[in-house]
Amino acid sequence: MKEFTRRDFLKTTAALGAAAIVPHELVQGAERVDEMLSSPMWKESEGGLIVPPAAGLPITGTFLDEISHDIPHQNWGEKEWDADFANMKAIGIDTVIMIRSGYRKFITYPSKYLLGKGCYMPSVDLVDMFLRLAQKYGMKFYFGLYDSGRYWDTGDLSWEIEDNKYVIDEVWQRYGHYESFGGWYISGEISRQTKGAIGAFHAMGKQCKDVSGGLPTFISPWIDGKKAIMGTNKLTNENAVSVAEHEREWNEIFDGIHDVVDACAFQDGHIDYHELDAFFEVNKKLADRYGMKCWTNAETFDRDMPIKFLPIKFDKLRMKLEAAKRAGYDKAITFEFSHFLSPQSSYLQAGHLYNRYKEYFKIK
Repeated sequence: MKEFTRRDFLKTTAALGAAAIVPHELVQGAERVDEMLSSPMWKESEGGLIVPPAAGLPITGTFLDEISHDIPHQNWGEKEWDADFANMKAIGIDTVIMIRSGYRKFITYPSKYLLGKGCYMPSVDLVDMFLRLAQKYGMKFYFGLYDSGRYWDTGDLSWEIEDNKYVIDEVWQRYGHYESFGGWYISGEISRQTKGAIGAFHAMGKQCKDVSGGLPTFISPWIDGKKAIMGTNKLTNENAVSVAEHEREWNEIFDGIHDVVDACAFQDGHIDYHELDAFFEVNKKLADRYGMKCWTNAETFDRDMPIKFLPIKFDKLRMKLEAAKRAGYDKAITFEFSHFLSPQSSYLQAGHLYNRYKEYFKIK
């Protein structure tokens, strides 16, 4: 009887791993294993990996979440933030995005307008600090607009237009001189056809472009998939959107906003891993149709865990980045480096994820 060696074990495991990164419709079952293993693509990689290294789209952007609405605040000062920007730079991040400049009464800079509306004075001007650090490390900073919370209370995104009329002008006058000010993030998060969404995205996107001489804007909606259960007590979304419905609804939204929104970065965590290719293909097709950039928001926290929110299992992140690469996406950003991928995160697992990410992408 032939001895079952370690190499035999690795080859078998590689076959299983291969099925996870090949589009599911191309894998017909066990009869394909020998064919896949015979390809040079599936040879054992350096560093102990049994999947091809660097086959995914690398993360080159991250949100900065300092409002910390539903994740713990890490209470960093400029020293810690400076170190984190260096960690970002070390893995190739060139873009940082303030996810929102304020949420309800908590704000990130001393806005005369928002303070006058009853918001709380922040102890540090985070916008100024992030712009300075972005400039120091050769990154572009995208400013995330203010979120009053009224959209979440009413389901009507048009509520966010009025406050942001003042915030956009105020921020550009105050910080527009920084070379690192690279664009705008329209922070309203939607998943499907939402009341007031097209008008709100268009109004805010147009004002951002008008005041800044055409700097780029982007949005980061979510896909209304089986894991879109936030704010409910459900285990799974029983009314998950189909690929066809998703395409139809977002075709209408893109048609109404493409002249003032330059990129769309769909959040990738609300659909299952075997659904990635189908939805990603539609997203890229729609973006190309309307001349928009197709980014992915590769979430580095794990939506499959019963605890909100913990760093994601590396293989899950790998599969999502590989799907984005297969779909021809233009850029990968993440929510969010500092909590879920940073070696100095309050979560110990985040530093391990950082190490696995560097191994996979062969970053020294």
